[in-house]
Amino acid sequence: MATNGPVTEDGLVQLLTPAGRRTAHPDYDARVAHLDADALRGLYRDMVLVRRFDNEATSLQRQGELALFAQSLGQEGAQIGSGRALAPHDHVFPSYREHGVAHTRGLDLADVLRLFRGVDHGGWDSEKFRFHLYTLVIGSHTLHATGYAMGLQRDGAVGTGDPDRDSAVVVYFGDGSTSQGDVNEALVFAAVNNAPVVFFCQNNQWAISEPTTRQSRVPLADRGQGFGIPSVRVDGNDVLASYAVTAEALERARSGGGPTFIEAFTYRMGAHTTSDDPSRYRSAAEEEFWRQRDPIDRLRTHLEERGELSAEFVATLQAEGDELTERVRTTVRGMGRPSAASMFEHVYSAPHSVVEAERAWFEQYEASFLDASHSGEGSHR
Repeated sequence: MATNGPVTEDGLVQLLTPAGRRTAHPDYDARVAHLDADALRGLYRDMVLVRRFDNEATSLQRQGELALFAQSLGQEGAQIGSGRALAPHDHVFPSYREHGVAHTRGLDLADVLRLFRGVDHGGWDSEKFRFHLYTLVIGSHTLHATGYAMGLQRDGAVGTGDPDRDSAVVVYFGDGSTSQGDVNEALVFAAVNNAPVVFFCQNNQWAISEPTTRQSRVPLADRGQGFGIPSVRVDGNDVLASYAVTAEALERARSGGGPTFIEAFTYRMGAHTTSDDPSRYRSAAEEEFWRQRDPIDRLRTHLEERGELSAEFVATLQAEGDELTERVRTTVRGMGRPSAASMFEHVYSAPHSVVEAERAWFEQYEASFLDASHSGEGSHR
């Protein structure tokens, strides 16, 4: 691995080494001091279940049950750590591989696959879970997130001192998105409006087949600093560090301190999507280097060395994972085709006369085929 440029590991906030050893950090130790053995096992459980889901969804795509799937394999530490730092009333704007964050928001992961099955634009109530629909247009949702954060600000839901009212927004995007104009525009708006938004960049080293080194000559966190936004680089394969830096950024946002840019330095261990072949553009040696930094292995080793990972817990988690994968398979295969008229639902937040008129015309149009079919049947008797 290179030791300079944007792929350097220097300067990363780290609380748990790849070998599973707890390291001290003067700025972030207090952020995780309350995480006892039960909490650590909870983080481990989250990551294991999300990976079981990820592997099952990939298998379903290979079997022809899904049109496409975007894996989060290897990014569980960044997603679970940051997701568990969120308050229930915070809002999340994901891209399209934030399955771990979806899990922390209480979504049934099987519902995530409605999009990849092609039967729904989303599959969940974004207001109920405070987790908005996946965004396939690269980087566009950073503007949506910033606008939503500015709305919270204007609604008086920021900096009041009331923990049950003060809210923040987190937007997740990849390293490739930082080359998009929308992301840079969002950073401008967030900075000048002091918006309560956390820009969480999962730098997984590859924008499809282009490495980060082909996109930037400096660490991506420096992008935030260029806009006057406090920025931090964190070891994204360290679930504790990811939790700590996100907790701090969220606290700043909720209190009226404005935006933060987080670069979570991680690695996409799988393909960009199931239509991609990463062996064409990266080496086996590079993949092995990152396999030794697996976020799940790291926390498991830490728990084992502390004697906090019992055989009973592991067996229970295995059974829970088996139940999850079986339910995902059954749910996906049972997803029926939506009615064509469902395209008119959720276009606007309130009824709209033009949409309702188009719905009425379409339903009449569809009914005309049914009437013709019935008439034809009658003529043959």
